[in-house]
Amino acid sequence: MNKKLVLPAFTLRAAKQNIQRIENAWNSKDPTKIATVYTSNCEWYNGPDFLCGGSSLQTFLKNKREKELGFKLKLEYWAHTDKSIAVRFEYEYHTETGQWHRAYGNETWEFTEDGLIEKLFIRIVNSPICESERELY
Repeated sequence: MNKKLVLPAFTLRAAKQNIQRIENAWNSKDPTKIATVYTSNCEWYNGPDFLCGGSSLQTFLKNKREKELGFKLKLEYWAHTDKSIAVRFEYEYHTETGQWHRAYGNETWEFTEDGLIEKLFIRIVNSPICESERELY
């Protein structure tokens, strides 16, 4: 078992440790490392989009890495229960044409007993910004 996993039932401290672990995985920009925080059959609900683990998750992460250059994520604690964590997120990236974007919203993560995310519910707004408007470096 990965020693960095924080297992349910979450306390405030444990929830914040888990948030930091997940933020670090995403900021590594390594799809393999990112995938380690999710179950192999993790379900993602992102507005009209639905992903279900395995190859769809790997394809999503690969495409995201190729399209969202200079990616930087910041997660903030919102709430938690024994087996779930809600966060506010913000991330910035640019496309290969140089156009910067900021995405923000909220996510709720449901965890398995072994500390992996099995369900992810996302609400997101993504807007183009000028490079001078960046907040995350």
